[in-house]
Amino acid sequence: MPVLQGFFPDTTQPSMKSFAFRLGVLFLAVAGLAHSQEAPQLDLPRVRLTAGMYQIDAQVAHTHEQRATGLMFRRDMPQHEGMLFVFEQPAGQCFWMKNTLLPLTAAFVADDGTIVNLADMKPQSTDSHCSAKPVRYVLEMNQGWFAKRGIKAGTRLGGQPFEGRK
Repeated sequence: MPVLQGFFPDTTQPSMKSFAFRLGVLFLAVAGLAHSQEAPQLDLPRVRLTAGMYQIDAQVAHTHEQRATGLMFRRDMPQHEGMLFVFEQPAGQCFWMKNTLLPLTAAFVADDGTIVNLADMKPQSTDSHCSAKPVRYVLEMNQGWFAKRGIKAGTRLGGQPFEGRK
């Protein structure tokens, strides 16, 4: 292979290996970031919740990255579906709608499943919508879903995340 010698850089040099490694890591990071910022996340785990007699099929966003992306870039969502954001501990939670195309209502939910407050949120807005008190859960549904069913603050949601919590 003497013909190819000199055509490819000598990657045995520590500085070239380091550069090549850093370049590769940077490429993967940028590619992953670009993908995550342009595509909706549709493959999250799901949990079945109830609100009175109504069933909700909720995607569960429990990591920082999953919560940060949320329902961004979704063009539609079936009426019985939503996204449950799960935080490590109760805190004041605030949500906005940057890069979110659907009008949504956020239900800020206490550990026992009780809805603390609801907030209608306008698509593609950076307006902040916050919990009235510290909560661990936020459930986003299509805007109007809660109102059409008479579900408001004080209503208790059921399902695995809220079982055994008081």
